[in-house]
Amino acid sequence: MANQYPGPPPEQPPGQPGQNPYSTPPGGPYAEGAYGYPATAPAPVYGYPQAVPQPYAQQQPQPQPPIGAPVLTLGDIAVNGDTIVSPAGTMPLRGAVWTATDMSRTEERIPPHAIVLAILFFLLCFVGLLFLLMKERVTTGFVQVSVNSGGRHHATMIPVQSRNQVVYVLNQVGYAQSISV
Repeated sequence: MANQYPGPPPEQPPGQPGQNPYSTPPGGPYAEGAYGYPATAPAPVYGYPQAVPQPYAQQQPQPQPPIGAPVLTLGDIAVNGDTIVSPAGTMPLRGAVWTATDMSRTEERIPPHAIVLAILFFLLCFVGLLFLLMKERVTTGFVQVSVNSGGRHHATMIPVQSRNQVVYVLNQVGYAQSISV
């Protein structure tokens, strides 16, 4: 317990490189090392060997997602070049089977502002009843898009609020089918 604190022992001056763990290595702080790791094993300090991290080349390579802007994106499914990237993993684009299911519904109803106008103008010779002829179409729901390729399957639900959005998603699925042939 004589030397509890880090630093050079009292008998060595702190200016000797290689002995003080806090000193700058010869050649500067970024000499010969990559990503902050030294290129060679440092000399042992105080008689204890230091652990040397594994060089990056000896580690197992990690699969990298394809680089570039996606050609097509449907929910959490993206098409990059010749691969499909999804939470289920990457799949080959060639031979992929795409399916789309319209799970939305469209309702036609009288909007609330038409009812208020009909009540306000009721006293003017029943003209206010014409406001009850106003209708609005409201689309709610989802379009389910699924892809199956390379032994993997992934499905996603895309929320839609209008018929135009439903048609847009179905056209995107048709485009995905055409490029996966």
